[in-house]
Amino acid sequence: MSLKDIDIPKRMKHYNVPGLSLTLIENNHISITENYGVLEARENKNVSTDTIFSACSISKFLTAMLVTKLTEQDLFDLEEDVNEKLVSWKVPRNAFTENKKVTLRNLLSHQSGIIDPKGSFTELDLTIGSPSMFDLLAGNTPYCKESIEVTYEPESEFHYSDAGYCIIQQLIEDVSGKTFQQVVNELLFKPLAMENSTLDMKRLATNSEGFSCGHNKYGEVVDGKYPIYPYPAASGLWTTSIDLAKLAIELMNALKGESKIGISARRAKEIISPQGGKAWSGLGVFLEGSEKEFEITSLGWGIGFQCMMVLFPNMEKGAIIMTNAELGVHQMEGIIGEIYTSLKI
Repeated sequence: MSLKDIDIPKRMKHYNVPGLSLTLIENNHISITENYGVLEARENKNVSTDTIFSACSISKFLTAMLVTKLTEQDLFDLEEDVNEKLVSWKVPRNAFTENKKVTLRNLLSHQSGIIDPKGSFTELDLTIGSPSMFDLLAGNTPYCKESIEVTYEPESEFHYSDAGYCIIQQLIEDVSGKTFQQVVNELLFKPLAMENSTLDMKRLATNSEGFSCGHNKYGEVVDGKYPIYPYPAASGLWTTSIDLAKLAIELMNALKGESKIGISARRAKEIISPQGGKAWSGLGVFLEGSEKEFEITSLGWGIGFQCMMVLFPNMEKGAIIMTNAELGVHQMEGIIGEIYTSLKI
């Protein structure tokens, strides 16, 4: 996989993107990392291999990998009613859950029957602090003013949901007795040597060294510089393009039965299998194409940042594209889409 017919610095200038990091995967190994621009507009600190970007909703891919690892440890079953193991908070029973229960499978694939309340899951407001998952799910915080409940029969429709991933986080914490961050550190970050990845909001608040600022579509630094989403499982990952490539490679290796962290090929295939009759919806990822051209994607889009992970497991290739600008249009309509199109598969 290589880039062709694109002048990245020129296109960055066109789109007002201050910084970008790109890592390419060949033969299930990192083949090249290219870094462009700066961490903060009008400053001279250049983006490097260690520059940390907000991955936004690519966090959901991380969560899917974690859940898969925990199912290998027999802590969870994808088909089990999550209320069986939830302790701190439970999904309210109603007419929609009589025949179909909320499971990890339908939570991971956004088909649980839950729709995020309008205006919910905004960035962290330092004046009110970070919400607990219990208060969030119970509707007790400004981040989500309505209690989370099932509003259509599970597995009957697709509705992209941050709330679903907050339920997954609460479930993992209830069962493990540890914070979500601790479990991720132990089972993913450390064994995969993802040394520049974090879910620790306090780290960013006390030491922003190495972190990229977020920028708007005009290339201006956003308010607060480092927008934080206090929902780690849904959108809390800060990472580098290289670290994210390590996680992507782990999935592709697991599909071949060569996982470093003990994920079987059978369970890895669950992640990239169509869920609930939706050909494009996997577990924490989206699917397209077939055979050699089969493609796995995960997109991140939040205040100040946009990024993309794309994998071609049957060719053992992939790319991670991370930017510190939110262009106001879908990734495929901006510089990320141009880079994706320019990749010579």
